[in-house]
Amino acid sequence: MELTLWTYEGPPHVGAMRIATSMEGVHYVLHAPQGDTYADLLFTMIERRDKRPPVTYTTFQARDLGGDTAELVKRSISEAVARFQPEALLVGESCTAELIQDQPGALAGGMDLGGIPVVNLELPAYSKKENWGAAETLYQLVWGLLKAQLPSPGFAKPSPQRWRDEGRRPRVNLLGPSLLGFRCRDDVREITALLAEYGIEVAVVAPLGARPADLQRIPTADANVCLYPEVAGSVCSWLERSFGMATVRTVPIGIGATASFLRELHQLLGLELPAALQPGADGTCAAERRSRLPWYSRSVDSTYLTGKRVFIFGDATHAIAAARIASRELGFQVVGLGSYSREQARELRAAAAELGLEALISDDYLAVEAAMAAAAPELVLGTQMERHSAKRLGIPCAVISAPLHVQDVPARYSPQMGWEGANVIFDAWVHPLMMGLEEHLIGMFRHDFEFVDGHLSHLEGASAPTRPAEAEPARDQAAAAPVATALPGHGELVWSPDGEAELAKIPFFVRGKVRKNTEAYARDRGLEVIDSEALYEAKAHFSS
Repeated sequence: MELTLWTYEGPPHVGAMRIATSMEGVHYVLHAPQGDTYADLLFTMIERRDKRPPVTYTTFQARDLGGDTAELVKRSISEAVARFQPEALLVGESCTAELIQDQPGALAGGMDLGGIPVVNLELPAYSKKENWGAAETLYQLVWGLLKAQLPSPGFAKPSPQRWRDEGRRPRVNLLGPSLLGFRCRDDVREITALLAEYGIEVAVVAPLGARPADLQRIPTADANVCLYPEVAGSVCSWLERSFGMATVRTVPIGIGATASFLRELHQLLGLELPAALQPGADGTCAAERRSRLPWYSRSVDSTYLTGKRVFIFGDATHAIAAARIASRELGFQVVGLGSYSREQARELRAAAAELGLEALISDDYLAVEAAMAAAAPELVLGTQMERHSAKRLGIPCAVISAPLHVQDVPARYSPQMGWEGANVIFDAWVHPLMMGLEEHLIGMFRHDFEFVDGHLSHLEGASAPTRPAEAEPARDQAAAAPVATALPGHGELVWSPDGEAELAKIPFFVRGKVRKNTEAYARDRGLEVIDSEALYEAKAHFSS
């Protein structure tokens, strides 16, 4: 039923598809009924890829249920291996096929596939979701390809600084970026270039762009960088336990986090900290000036942004980073923080507690919308779902996290991480507020001669548009009619024309709060119509 509405995450087999499609040389055989191929559109339409995902569906139909569906699975596996000749094969089932219990992974394990590594994906579709499915698939794939390299018990953990003894540059792995993540392609490019400036090489990026042979090279690096915990958290923990590989878990989103990330990595690898990264008396470093965000935060113009109320919701990684940037780097007031990432609920609750908030952990977009309305923010930072909700509430919004729309997969270079990522974030968050200010000013001066209908002084020689005379009575009649408003769980109230007119004079960024307070005042006193006098009385009441 949930899929008929909006959902933040798909079933876990969609997460497995993300890993398979992000990599090269990997093929995924998915036991699924006809109709479950809808997930292909996520990659061809949203990611705008020029080829379909490397997935073979068994696509059984209702009539097949009376026969041998297991034989259909084996035939599909044989045909996929013969046609695509993958370097590694993933075998799993969709939520519908899980009910049949054909166990396609076990069937593949009993087949002669010419020595191709086969990963049996057992993804519980009715208790887990997409991000968990992606993380489990990456973990199973890495485990399957590296189990032959596992060191013996009691081994000495390798030093992250062994690069000196081996006479080479330090190198790290970037783990977690995938398709349908938020700006992963550009984040990898930004962080790779950033590390190169400090003489640090990137050994493996996975899963995005990696081949199975690349995953087998993971232990050759000195450390792992967990760029996206939702996808790479479990595999990084396993590599720490099994191979003794150190992990950098600071996600470099924002000015402060990027500087902290570089300092942590330098300390771990035993590199001398450059002067540009050493904090000064004010706690900042010279490298931070490469972004425009710190400059603007200290400028006179930024006083317009100080104290702006912000509501944040998304995956845990981006939501926590957004809360830190908003509160520490832009001077916003975070009035709501939440995530649909239940696996990272503990981290999100800790971040919310630092801000004096109670974290919202939910995958119900209606509950998120209700919390958003109650918080009365001036800016929303969320997913594409929050963008729709904010539009209904008349609040500016910037998308910071998946799930996303095609417009959030730009063709241009647009990272979220590193110094340039801070510039992109600055533009994406500040522009909706500045455009909102422009809208407010136009509203304030709408009666000025420059804005009167037909007066277009900024377009020289333009002729004034005419309005049909017969339209005037209808317009006047509509203007005279009271405006009814109803909120969920409350009775209906009516705003009179003069009440609406006075409300429209209030700046947009507090108008929603004023409307809410006035309606609460009217209900407390049994008013049925809110006119301008009631509005002023409510204002005096809440100001006292």
